[in-house]
Amino acid sequence: MNSTVEIIFGLVGGLAVFLYGMNMMSECLQKAAGEKMKSILAMLTKNPVLGVLAGALTTAVLQSSSATTVMAIGFVSAGLMKLPQAISIILGANIGTTMTAQIIAFKISDYIFIIIFVGFIISFMAKSEKLKNIGLTIFAFGLLFLGIETMGDVMKPLASSPVFTDMISKVADIPVLGVAVGTLMTLVVQSSSATIAVLQNFASQAGPDGVTSILGLTGAIPILLGDNIGTTITALLASIGQSRDAKRTAVAHCVFNLSGSLLFIWFIKPFAQFVRWISPSGPEAEVISRQIANAHTTFNVVMTLIWIPLIAVLVKIVMKIVPEGKKQMLALSEPLYLDNKLINQPAPALQLVAREVVRCSEIVSDMLKETVQLVRKEEKYRIAEIREKGNTVKTLNQKITEYLAELFAAGVLTEEQATQTAGMMYVLSDVDRIGLLTKDVVGCVEDKKQKKYKYSKEAMKDLEKSLVLIEEMFSGALQIMITGDLENAKKVLKKKEKVLDLDITMRKKHMERVGKGKCGAKLTAPFNRILHSVDRMGNTCANIADAALGQVDFTYFIYDGSED
Repeated sequence: MNSTVEIIFGLVGGLAVFLYGMNMMSECLQKAAGEKMKSILAMLTKNPVLGVLAGALTTAVLQSSSATTVMAIGFVSAGLMKLPQAISIILGANIGTTMTAQIIAFKISDYIFIIIFVGFIISFMAKSEKLKNIGLTIFAFGLLFLGIETMGDVMKPLASSPVFTDMISKVADIPVLGVAVGTLMTLVVQSSSATIAVLQNFASQAGPDGVTSILGLTGAIPILLGDNIGTTITALLASIGQSRDAKRTAVAHCVFNLSGSLLFIWFIKPFAQFVRWISPSGPEAEVISRQIANAHTTFNVVMTLIWIPLIAVLVKIVMKIVPEGKKQMLALSEPLYLDNKLINQPAPALQLVAREVVRCSEIVSDMLKETVQLVRKEEKYRIAEIREKGNTVKTLNQKITEYLAELFAAGVLTEEQATQTAGMMYVLSDVDRIGLLTKDVVGCVEDKKQKKYKYSKEAMKDLEKSLVLIEEMFSGALQIMITGDLENAKKVLKKKEKVLDLDITMRKKHMERVGKGKCGAKLTAPFNRILHSVDRMGNTCANIADAALGQVDFTYFIYDGSED
């Protein structure tokens, strides 16, 4: 085979193995630690330093700045996080993502296959899902280094090619050209981690003297800066078609890296001297991989320290670049929080589903309040509003269920998350059922022919009492979801007994009124239908309370609303 073709095949093949290992490791780590990462981001306060730490830690564990950025964008779009907080997380993610380069700088070529073997054995023999994911993470970690080793092996002949070394010397002597090369590489590969890995491997090749690097640190730094610019362009392209806040978050990422590259390009030689000073000493070809990793980390730490006190300025900049446009009013039946781009990240996706279920529950709560007013004041105009909201709840229920089904189909859910998803479906079906039963009650109290109510005042007052009780029960159930307060659950269950007592009393009073001629006998069937619906509504509220006390974990629902 032609040597040039062999080098190209080795490079693309090694890069493919590296990217596959990176993606696999990220996915398995998210399954193993995604819930903890969600908790870390949930603990975020208005302090930007904590935001940076949360973003750095999440990215370092998940080995994916994209995963952290998508989480932040999703939370901003859902109103769970403000733009300044998302920006602080992204600043941290830039530091966290440098961990990949630091790991790559370790020379573990002698242990690659044993790492792959250990990972395979653990994943193959493990019975628990968590241990299996840990095994697959180790296996992917080995593949990542196997890809790096493959790329390194095929690059060795390039070091002795006069044509290639002459071309590299030009890139090393002209920083702007190096930045352009780095940017182009990242745009093609769509992964700054991969291009930096290639850069580390290439720079590790010794020149003709067998000691100095073929590229040198001053030649590698501009390419590194270009890699950082390239990854922001990827983020900008990914934000096309997303919310305005998502675009602003991507622009903030772009401003961060672009401003850093424009600043550091003027100080490449002193920056290289500083990196050499903080890095291990030794023959350049042997230590340059660590030097590049340290340069990457230093660049992001310095720029983060510069921007942390200027986050308010950065917010103004991105608001200026992506200004407020005309607000598009979404139909009430359109999901407000669901984001299809988060399907492969179940931790934030389930958080947003929970917010959508709560929103759906709030619409049902409004329906109950309007039904009470309809019965109390005979405000007939409310009938159409209640029915429209009932249709909205039905549509939302269908879309949320489809979204949850897509999460299942994606195969990214852990056993715990699958249980949480089933619990959400259970609660959602109860919310939908109350919406349907409220529509049934409205249908029974409306005389479609004469457009007026024919029940006696006593019957309407009794009905009002029962509906007020149901409204209180559902309001309590909604509070259980939002706060996780189990005392509310016990109160809801106690009120169920009152609903049963009222049901028996109302049936008895109705028959007494029929006997006295105050109510028509023909109203007995529709009145019994109303009572049956009210009784089922009480049972459904009790189901939600029972779920909170037993089968369903309401962790994802709990939200203080402080960021709205």
